[in-house]
Amino acid sequence: MDDKSTKPVTVPSIRAAKAEGRKLTMITAYDANNAKIADESGVDMILVGDSVGMVVQGHSTSLPVTLGEMIYHTKCVVRGVKRALVVADLPFLSYQVSPQQAVRSAGKLLKAGAGAVKLEGGVRMLPAVQACLAADIPVMGHIGLTPQSVHQLGGFKVQRNVDALLDDAKTLELAGVFAMVIEAIPKTLGQKLTTNVNIPTIGIGAGPYCDGQVLVWHDLLGLFDAFRPKFVKRYADLGTAAREAIRAYCTEVRSGQFPAAEHSFD
Repeated sequence: MDDKSTKPVTVPSIRAAKAEGRKLTMITAYDANNAKIADESGVDMILVGDSVGMVVQGHSTSLPVTLGEMIYHTKCVVRGVKRALVVADLPFLSYQVSPQQAVRSAGKLLKAGAGAVKLEGGVRMLPAVQACLAADIPVMGHIGLTPQSVHQLGGFKVQRNVDALLDDAKTLELAGVFAMVIEAIPKTLGQKLTTNVNIPTIGIGAGPYCDGQVLVWHDLLGLFDAFRPKFVKRYADLGTAAREAIRAYCTEVRSGQFPAAEHSFD
């Protein structure tokens, strides 16, 4: 990396990326080692996502994830990061009860080392967003498909309500969020939202016109097979590689090939 790419990524530098014409990259991570790999690979932001509930804990949704678990994973991730901006998700029912609850929950994630928090919802979550920003807690928005609303939405479905999404996007921008994730919407709508706000849009299944993109670690690397959304591109198939490696290990142990002399102490 050049000198510029080794500088710490900050909330102001993310906000400025749109005007500068810089595309932004974001990937999830849930532990120090994977966060270190992502950080050294040059991503701008690392999201400690409540997707941990599905790709790590084995749940079918993110709803069971607790604030305590998010604090734990945030602490793990920040130990592996030197440069990228760490954004931590506020999990289900850690901010919906009241603006005061939102500030307390978000504050705990910042105390754990996060540089910003992300919460789902636009107009309906405005009081929570405003309360966090008033407490000097940087907030990233999240509109479109909001996974914590999976039951209300009737599943993980593409969202197409143009007027509502435009309202959500403008509301969050005016409130003061520094960026927003836009999930699972038609690409033309992703383009419309991106051109109608002056803060970066981070797409996930929102087409190529967003100001940046985010993917889940396990999806990008082929480590999650429960389901595969249309918007996921696998850049590696580490799941297959891992299975082949472990099968080889089992074979060698059972045949007596491992451990060999070079793996043993005299």
